Amino acid sequence: MKHVLILGGTADARHLATELLAERPELKVTSSLAGRVSRPRLPGGGVRVGGFGGAAGLASWLRAHRVDALVDATHPFAATMSRNAAHAAADTDVPLLAVRRPPWRPEAGDRWHEVESLAQAASLLPELGRRAFLTTGRGELRPFRDRAPLLWYLIRSVDAPDPADCPPHHQLLLSRGPFTLEHERARLADHHIDVLVTKNSGGSATAPKLLAARERGIPVVLLRRPPAPEDVPTAPDVQEALRLLLAR
Repeated sequence: MKHVLILGGTADARHLATELLAERPELKVTSSLAGRVSRPRLPGGGVRVGGFGGAAGLASWLRAHRVDALVDATHPFAATMSRNAAHAAADTDVPLLAVRRPPWRPEAGDRWHEVESLAQAASLLPELGRRAFLTTGRGELRPFRDRAPLLWYLIRSVDAPDPADCPPHHQLLLSRGPFTLEHERARLADHHIDVLVTKNSGGSATAPKLLAARERGIPVVLLRRPPAPEDVPTAPDVQEALRLLLAR
C-alpha cells in the first residue's frame, strides 16, 4: 500500500490522516474535501478540494493517481459521496473502507422525535416548542422558513447561510465545534431554547448538545441517517480503521 485517498472533511478523516502518517511516514496520504466550508481545518499530507464528477470521475482519479486504498470518512449524511465511493471502488477494484460511527441511541430522560427528513422536522416543530436551536447546517434551512415561519430560531453554522433561506425570526451563531457540555448548557439557557433540531451524526459518546437537552427536559427532533451502501467493509472509529489499513 503506497497511496491512500481519504474522502473527508470530518474530524475522523483528519485524525485518520494524521495517524496514518505517524505510523507510516512513507505513505502518500491524500485527503479530499468537498469545499463547502470557507476555512476548513486541513489534515496532514496531501489535500485536494472539490468534487470528482460523480462515481465515474472518482474512478478515473483513482486510476490516474494509482490509489491503493480508498477510505470513506465523510459525514454520515453525505449519502451521494458514499454511493459514489462504493461504485468507484467496485469499478476499479480499489479496496474501500468506510468509517461509520455508531448512531446515537436514546437513553432515560431523552425526549427524542426521530424523523426521516427536515421537512418532516419542520412540520413537527410547532407542536413541540417556540424557540428552536438548529444545528443541521446552513444549506438546509428552507423547510423551516416555509413550514414553520412563526417560530424563533437560533441557527448555528460554521459559515453564514444565504439570507433568503433563513426563517424570518432568527439569530445566527457562527461557530465551529467541538463544543463542551458547559457551552451547550449556556446556549440553551441564554436563548431560552425549548426544542433542539439536529442530525444523528453518531459517535462513541453522546453529543454535549443532546446531554444538555436531556438535562433541561426539552424535546429533540433528530434526523435519521440515510441508508449507507451495503457490502462495504466498515470501521466504527478511527482506531479500528487505522488497524485495518495497517494490516494490509
